[in-house]
Amino acid sequence: MFTLPQLGYEFDALEPHIDAKTMEIHHDKHHGAYVEKLNAALAKYPKLQSKTIEQLLSGIKDVPEDIRTAVQNNGGGHHNHTLFWESMKPGGGQNVPEAIHKTFGNLDDFKDKMTEAAIGRFGSGWAWLVKSRNNLEVYSTANQDSPLMEGKTPILGLDVWEHAYYLKYQNRRPDYVEAWWQIVNWNVVSERLS
Repeated sequence: MFTLPQLGYEFDALEPHIDAKTMEIHHDKHHGAYVEKLNAALAKYPKLQSKTIEQLLSGIKDVPEDIRTAVQNNGGGHHNHTLFWESMKPGGGQNVPEAIHKTFGNLDDFKDKMTEAAIGRFGSGWAWLVKSRNNLEVYSTANQDSPLMEGKTPILGLDVWEHAYYLKYQNRRPDYVEAWWQIVNWNVVSERLS
């Protein structure tokens, strides 16, 4: 059985960048529903219940067809959001990993690429920094698809579903993305890279 992880900070801790009400609804309702629906989908396959979420998503093609879409959507939603909560902290962080500078030239160029992926995602989805083989890459996925399903390791993910920002930013996704950079937890990004 999968469980909804704790945030590690209060709902209002990321203000003014992300408001408390959005955090509460996003975490408790949206992420909570992904966990509940994932557990329901796995209920009839006890052997799958012993797998980690990373194993399920990496091996999505091996998940029985009758629950594959539910595991992809809800398992992806659970894993993506877990990474998302951990990737933010009040006040953000200053220790940008050297690998980002080596790959993208500098932090501003990396931010531009990631911002472009986030703003350019049509509809709902995510912008990602991933490790693919031994290289870093920025791209986006639709809905709750996880980079794990493509054999890539997610390092940093930005949720661009409207529920992540609509209460505060309405249809101004670029404003939300710009604010999000103020709360990125670079320590976690460094840990994931190592």
